[in-house]
Amino acid sequence: MGFFTWIIFGALVGWIANIVVGGADRRRQGCLVSVLVGVLGAALGGFVYQLATGEHQRFGFDFPSFGVAILGAIVLLAILRLVSAAGRHRDRDRL
Repeated sequence: MGFFTWIIFGALVGWIANIVVGGADRRRQGCLVSVLVGVLGAALGGFVYQLATGEHQRFGFDFPSFGVAILGAIVLLAILRLVSAAGRHRDRDRL
């Protein structure tokens, strides 16, 4: 995929992951964050896919790649939200 295709792919994947993880009370995130979450989530999903199956996941605009990328972005976003929530609780306990 080309550079601009990765941006579009990442934005779509990041946006969908934000909807799934956040639910009705999700936090708004900017386009850049959506793209980063989508691209990094796609890489994470591809890595986990390779570990689980032993074969390389090629990323293109097809449904299997889109599904792997969305699952990776959901996992990444959930981990980031847990870490940020733990940090907020730790800071609140210091006060």
